Amino acid sequence: MPRRRAQHLDHILRDWPYDPETVSVRIVAGTDARDVIQMRVDMGVLQLETSGRPDGARPNGCETYYDYLLTESVRVGETFTLDETQCSEADREFVQFYHRRICWLALRRFADAVRDADHTLAFMDFCRKHSPDDQWTLSHEQYRPFVLFHRTQAAALAELEDGSGPESAVQAINDGLDRIRRVFEDYEAEEHFEEDDLVERLIELRESLRDHYNVGRTLQERLSEAIASEQYELAATLRDELARRHERRH
Repeated sequence: MPRRRAQHLDHILRDWPYDPETVSVRIVAGTDARDVIQMRVDMGVLQLETSGRPDGARPNGCETYYDYLLTESVRVGETFTLDETQCSEADREFVQFYHRRICWLALRRFADAVRDADHTLAFMDFCRKHSPDDQWTLSHEQYRPFVLFHRTQAAALAELEDGSGPESAVQAINDGLDRIRRVFEDYEAEEHFEEDDLVERLIELRESLRDHYNVGRTLQERLSEAIASEQYELAATLRDELARRHERRH
């Protein structure tokens, strides 16, 4: 009689102890030599795909459940509203992309973290538009600043790693802070923006980058100041320089 393949994870859990003080993540080869992400959690291991939906599923043949819902919304039209099952499946996908975003950050795969954050933010926009009720909408919207925080961190660090430079990293943080501020404004809570812990952490990161790399005001900051002070010739010059930089990067 052939020997049955072991189904337990004893050897994995023994050789990879759980550490509650850190995010323990690694990339390993799957049975078909594809890369998969593994995250050590308290009572086991999560395994995630590196592209598409993290669980590897293709909901109704689509790359993600968000993609499937987009097609459904087009088919139904303006009256499309998420039903209870669709809300539940959307929640599942939000959680999966959260776990993979955390993994990418731990692995210092910052461009991948930005990509997954963008998926979540676009899905949040979709869910807000087609939500069945305000309470379900708020269950996700309360995390929008947190997703933007991760995206902003990752975008800034990606700018440093891909050679764009520290000024681009500082500007990425400014752009992220602007997006977070708009969330506070949308919910009429702008007075709490400056004291928010995530905002304070991004400002600390921005100023540490300024100090470490000796970065003064970015071109975008100088442009904003020129417009505010009605120095329109200077503003035009700065816009031209920003356009040239954008062309060189793309």
